[in-house]
Amino acid sequence: MNRTLDYIFPNPPAGLDPTALDCANIPEHVAVIMDGNGRWAKKRALNRLRGHKAGIEAVRETIRCASDLGVRYLTIYSFSTENWRRPQDEVIGLMDLFAKTMLAEVDGLHEEHVRVMTIGDASALPDETRAAFDEAWEKTKGNDGMTLVVAVNYGSRQEMLHAAQACAQHAVEVARETGEVPAITEELFERGLYTAGIPDPELLIRTSGEMRVSNFLLWQIAYSEFVCTDVLWPDFDRYELLRCLLEYQRRDRRFGGVK
Repeated sequence: MNRTLDYIFPNPPAGLDPTALDCANIPEHVAVIMDGNGRWAKKRALNRLRGHKAGIEAVRETIRCASDLGVRYLTIYSFSTENWRRPQDEVIGLMDLFAKTMLAEVDGLHEEHVRVMTIGDASALPDETRAAFDEAWEKTKGNDGMTLVVAVNYGSRQEMLHAAQACAQHAVEVARETGEVPAITEELFERGLYTAGIPDPELLIRTSGEMRVSNFLLWQIAYSEFVCTDVLWPDFDRYELLRCLLEYQRRDRRFGGVK
């Protein structure tokens, strides 16, 4: 942990005790499905893009708090392969928002030693959006703090298809060289995933009360603990993250075995 709990949680709501958090049991990797921006905006008679803009502060706060607590990887689901089906003005606005936000935030993230990377098919992103993420990676790739993984134009089925194709190509190449078809192992398959080299998330958080995984990290969350909160994403703050972590620490993780 980089800072004291008093520093991280200075004004906890009544009934929420930060000292109950076991700082020796912080998940190495937390993944978040950030849901509810549109409903947050609708409740306030605003357009959906205003909801997405409001969610930026929740992202900032989650990054800061997770980093301070010692989370090593934070993966945020920003835009799925299915999100292209949304109204064009919303998609265009989101892509512009991604670019502007990344360029505005990267210096601060760099100062905090955060490494920024993306997973997904970046080739379909607008040039400005892709360039902003590329710039963030180039600037922060040498950092040794928390890794922020931004899932953008990401779909887990697409990712697993990509990994399967990589395995098939490997098998063909080995067979040509040796005359034998190699075994396809979990380790080989995982090398073809976008998340190669990143540990699986111990904790998956979904906001806004929904109870589905939405084509997110289907391979990687096989043994993740799920915590769903009714809070809409723009209202998610460090104290809601604390509640999720406390719930995670109450779980008995057996990985299919018996204790």
